[in-house]
Amino acid sequence: MDSPATFAAAIVLCFAAIFVLMGVVLKPRRATIPLDRRRLESSPDMSGVGRVSESAVRLVDSALGKSGGPFNREVLYNAGVKQAPADVTVVVAIASLLFGFFGWLVLNPVMGVLLAVGTPFGAKLLLVVKRDKRRAKFETQLTDTIQMLIGGLRVGHSIMRSLEAAAHESQEPTSEELSRIVNEVRIGKDPRQALEDSAVRTDSEDFRWIGQAIQINREVGGDLAEVLEQVGGTIRERSEIKGHIRSLSAEGKMSALILMALPVVVAVAMTFINPSYVKVFVDHPLGNVMVVLSFVMFVIGGFWMSRTVKIKF
Repeated sequence: MDSPATFAAAIVLCFAAIFVLMGVVLKPRRATIPLDRRRLESSPDMSGVGRVSESAVRLVDSALGKSGGPFNREVLYNAGVKQAPADVTVVVAIASLLFGFFGWLVLNPVMGVLLAVGTPFGAKLLLVVKRDKRRAKFETQLTDTIQMLIGGLRVGHSIMRSLEAAAHESQEPTSEELSRIVNEVRIGKDPRQALEDSAVRTDSEDFRWIGQAIQINREVGGDLAEVLEQVGGTIRERSEIKGHIRSLSAEGKMSALILMALPVVVAVAMTFINPSYVKVFVDHPLGNVMVVLSFVMFVIGGFWMSRTVKIKF
């Protein structure tokens, strides 16, 4: 920058925009019912920033329509995100502008454009990571879920009443999935389809077995508690095998993480040790091309190593 004061003012404006983003747009919504309907004595947010953010969210919501865009409701639900698609889209758009402006200001225009374009992909990757963690947590809670279902059936409850009781006693995400199954059945959805959809959302083969056992029992009768007891035993044995496989592949995963982190650590270290050496990759067009190619190869190599150490069973 030509003037240090201008540079400092631009930095302050960037951080101020980030604080506004965190305090207004990213503010979590506790319910879909408007605040003025839930609390009649409260007054709506009439500040300028609040009106602008609400207008932006409504505009994006009308533009996205029912599809919801790349951050639709199903994607957000699977990742455990409570915000609406329009809210997330506005947040990602503002974050792209902020990162792009910051990269343009501190680095150069090319890096600013790359940061702005890469922000939506980074947000999508973050949702994928959160989705995988949510599914893994659901799998770890599945054994306790089966035991609660068996206990409810043995005291005389129906399967839907047992699912509802298990939903109240379980933690997230199991409570969310079981509550959704019960609510969908209440409004007329076929129980078999509701269970199958939940298995697809959680990508759980074990839960699909539970749904099939429940459906078979509804068709031919029998002691469902005993059937679930046998299914639970099979799932526990599969969980032990999964844990054994994870322990054997832990070394490969750690090696992959180290190899992925090594280039980043070296680049950061060189920035402090010899800034002029790294500055070439920022200022020179050929350096920008090399950075982009390195990032592409970095992603490809990370994907390849993740597929190598990930075992499907």
